[in-house]
Amino acid sequence: MLVDFNTLPEESRVWIYQANRSFNEQELEEIQSKLEVFIENWTAHGSDLQSGYLIKYKRFIIIGMNQNLNKATGCSIDASVHFIQQLEKEYGVDLMDKMNVSYKQGEFIAYKTLSDFKIMAKEKAVSKNTIVFNNLVASIAEFNENWEVPASESWHSRFVK
Repeated sequence: MLVDFNTLPEESRVWIYQANRSFNEQELEEIQSKLEVFIENWTAHGSDLQSGYLIKYKRFIIIGMNQNLNKATGCSIDASVHFIQQLEKEYGVDLMDKMNVSYKQGEFIAYKTLSDFKIMAKEKAVSKNTIVFNNLVASIAEFNENWEVPASESWHSRFVK
């Protein structure tokens, strides 16, 4: 059951998929349409999953699901992963690699491998104040508070001094 992401309760579960490049306007329209169809039909053991989505910075797909109504099951999570993998193939992007790092560089979103990010941190090209995206957040409350934070306040802190 598709609902507006912003109406989901704060304890709702979130999954964040970051693309290794920005989507263009046509791709964004197509992906939004595909997300709406997928979420409208997303179920767990035949029960609707009240869910919504956001696409941020033309690069991040965020899916939220109200666990107070029905919980995701192994099969429903597998279905969402399969859906994301289909998007990867169709648009030639990487959405599943959680070990790559996205961060703000002025108005732009940069995307680096973890090893490149570590090198940049050593060379002081990024700092503890660099805004990073913590895609490991698990709830909407954490998403709102801890998704877009200085590197010093996320798991990236081990690389920046």
